[in-house]
Amino acid sequence: MRIERAVILAAGEGQRLRPFTVLKPKVMIPIANKPILQYVVEALAANGVRHIAMVVGYKKEQVQDYFGSGEKHGVEIDYIVQKQQLGTAHALLQARDMVGDRFLVLPGDNIIEANTIAPLVEAKPSIILVKKQANISKYGVVTVRRRMIEDIMEKPHETASRLVNTGIYALNRDVFEFMDGETELPTVLRNMIGRGSKIAAQETEDTWLDAVYPWDILRLNDVALSSISSGIAGTVEKGVTIKGAVCIGRGTVIRAGCYLVGPLIIGENSEIGPYTCLFPATSIGDYVTISPFSNIRNSAIGNGVRIGPGSTLEDSIVDRGSVIGGHFSAYSGKAVIEVEGEYHTVDTGVVVGEYCAIGNNVIARSGVILGNLAKIDTLNVLSGKIPDQSLVM
Repeated sequence: MRIERAVILAAGEGQRLRPFTVLKPKVMIPIANKPILQYVVEALAANGVRHIAMVVGYKKEQVQDYFGSGEKHGVEIDYIVQKQQLGTAHALLQARDMVGDRFLVLPGDNIIEANTIAPLVEAKPSIILVKKQANISKYGVVTVRRRMIEDIMEKPHETASRLVNTGIYALNRDVFEFMDGETELPTVLRNMIGRGSKIAAQETEDTWLDAVYPWDILRLNDVALSSISSGIAGTVEKGVTIKGAVCIGRGTVIRAGCYLVGPLIIGENSEIGPYTCLFPATSIGDYVTISPFSNIRNSAIGNGVRIGPGSTLEDSIVDRGSVIGGHFSAYSGKAVIEVEGEYHTVDTGVVVGEYCAIGNNVIARSGVILGNLAKIDTLNVLSGKIPDQSLVM
């Protein structure tokens, strides 16, 4: 008997992804022009799991406004509010009255595909979906013997296994009997194992991607774009060169002399060029204006962004509503970035939050993280972290 119901845990914030999660929840961060959460909903719909209980909390209105009843995505969504984000078990407990005897549980902040969860839909619970990862430091690690879970260890210091807990489960109602005030679901499942319950491991090699830090968004963007198909619904003027898979939305105009190389997606009602070059692994949102002679490579540009003429962005992210003046430069390079006391060496350009205003002839050094609603005057050189609502003269 197939599983027909699912619980999506979509209440969290995602603090390590700031500035992107200051004004929106992590599940609503766009990847290839779709919120992360939409990939989860579409994967469920493709597997015939159409009854979804969605646990929301942080900035819940944005999730509810976007997905509504779920009808436009081919599902039925009931919303449950987790007023305090106390943990995954606490979140699941809020949906107790919304599930049947057997159900799936999924995080709303991971990119997955239909194939990723297909084995769980037909299987008999209880099951944890696991995946081999090179870097296990941010995940729960599972040890498996004869396809059965032996233990779940959260963020272990030693490498006992390369298999991590994806946070995707096929469960039955028995799980609620073991909660005993626990707030995290892996702890509940570990307690179940300790008290004699059998929990199977289902390993996947299909897509399961998590964004932990701001620069991870580009990695997810790259993977999501690799599966797009070419399609031109807008207007392409004469003299435009298009290579590879390029998707252009309705109402968008590509001006003469542009050079577009896929995989590349451009949303609706945007204007590109003339003589702008857009290179692979780039996503451009809706209502975006990119002025002439600009170059953008491996970057994610949000809805409503305006970029002035002669600008260059590499390995960069610009969130919705930001306005960038002419001759802006953000070249990729190696940078050391601090996030919550951790230091990471990454190759990156610039991260720009929502509704920033950047003047002409500004240079952003590699690794700049510019907070939301910041204002940068003309002829500045930016470096490091610049907080929300900053004014740089």
